Amino acid sequence: MKLQLALDLVNIPEAIEVVKEVQAFIDIVEIGTPVINKEGLKAVAEVKAAFPNLEVLADVKIMDAAAYEVANAAAAGADIVTILAQAEDSSIRGAVEEAKKQGKKILVDMIAVKDIKARAAELDELGADYICVHTGYDLQAEGKDSFADLRTIKSVVKNAKTAIAGGIKLETLPEVIEAQPDLIIVGGGITSKENKRAEAEKIQKMMKESVTA
Repeated sequence: MKLQLALDLVNIPEAIEVVKEVQAFIDIVEIGTPVINKEGLKAVAEVKAAFPNLEVLADVKIMDAAAYEVANAAAAGADIVTILAQAEDSSIRGAVEEAKKQGKKILVDMIAVKDIKARAAELDELGADYICVHTGYDLQAEGKDSFADLRTIKSVVKNAKTAIAGGIKLETLPEVIEAQPDLIIVGGGITSKENKRAEAEKIQKMMKESVTA
């Protein structure tokens, strides 16, 4: 089980400062869509250069021209690149093929997918490395949680790893861990805290204890 830190509401220097604080307790640093929209793939390149030992995920949420977009993100230093599950199968296939060529991984984001079970099975066949249940900001505000969807995905995938994102924090972590995803993505649950390092350490400790329990 890996821990991914999602950085959404920062500029590049702020991102580097936050990662510096928590790097000992995370496996992957996600350069979120708002950061990439504002700063470009330069944000990916600079964070990867600053932290070469961490995996970096570029949350570009590809919808089209997938191989081209994956190649660009990989060239910037991304180890994992995101594509939307709503994209055409040919786009998913193109993303997966390009990522394999570059020695990178594809995370497919299930945000807004209605038939989770059917699409997860298709994405598994198409070669996704990760399939991610994602409760977006707007649905979180309505009280939606992702655990049932994660269990559904786990029931159908044979090869892909599973990930979960959306409003996860220390208080909800036991329920997340119980659902046994391969990757837990935490944003504000760490970045909004006064002592980010301490929070990341507590989260990592709880994850590690669940593996040894």
